[in-house]
Amino acid sequence: MSWTTRTAFELGRVSNLPTAWTNTAAGMLLSGAAVADWRFPVLLLAMTSAYTGGMFLNDAFDAEIDSRKRPERPIPSGKVSRRSVFIAGFSMLALSILLVSACALSIQGGGWTAVIAAFFLCATITLYNAWHKGNTLGPVIMGACRLLVYLTAGLSYTSTPDALLYAGAVISLCYLIGLTYTAKQESLGEVRNMWPLLFLLTPVLFGLYGASIDSLVFLPLLLLIAWLLVVMRYLRRRHSGDIPRAVVSMIAGISLMDAVFVATLGNIGWVMFCIAGFLVTMILQKWISGT
Repeated sequence: MSWTTRTAFELGRVSNLPTAWTNTAAGMLLSGAAVADWRFPVLLLAMTSAYTGGMFLNDAFDAEIDSRKRPERPIPSGKVSRRSVFIAGFSMLALSILLVSACALSIQGGGWTAVIAAFFLCATITLYNAWHKGNTLGPVIMGACRLLVYLTAGLSYTSTPDALLYAGAVISLCYLIGLTYTAKQESLGEVRNMWPLLFLLTPVLFGLYGASIDSLVFLPLLLLIAWLLVVMRYLRRRHSGDIPRAVVSMIAGISLMDAVFVATLGNIGWVMFCIAGFLVTMILQKWISGT
């Protein structure tokens, strides 16, 4: 068995990485940080490590189930060993905490609160991967992972962030609950209960409020609404492959949600950064599966 770039990309589901980067940018900006200094690229690397490590652990924990249901995955197909994936996954989580510490404990940083948030992020990622099968709280735990990305990024800049940081984090939690609930139905070929999808509307409601603050919000808000309509079309049509398409589309939509968040701050440059994250995610998902 030997590692290849393709295998590592499959394990890490790198097509969705841009959504972690836009989460990081949104967390930084919503905290009240005035500029993206040297900490921003370090935090991008930290969240890349946390996300990729979590994806590795997902395959490692699910190896037995995948051997029956998805034998083409890297571990059951024999491309890599389960032990090596566990080691790589936990190593990346540890690296993430170290990188956050370098930012948060610097002279300008937010202090130990961010390090604690990073620890809880990695612990929550591990908890989800170890206990998501058959767990009704799985969507909430997954949402908590994204919530902690925002908090970790924001608290790395300041220990007293603006209230917008907490608002954005909670809204992301709601969005991920709806997304993860749908993802859990992927193997069923249909979404049997539609009500959890109402959680997807929380960033829309925030955007409607934000539009009263800055008209710039209308651009990403309209894009997000249009994209959610595409998702709903997949879910209602229920043709073969529509549920997976809806899931990866909702994942890409995370970056549009971030664009709505940062638009309330009136910075067109960061709005375009988040929209670019959405477009890059969609392109990469055609190369590496996003689920």
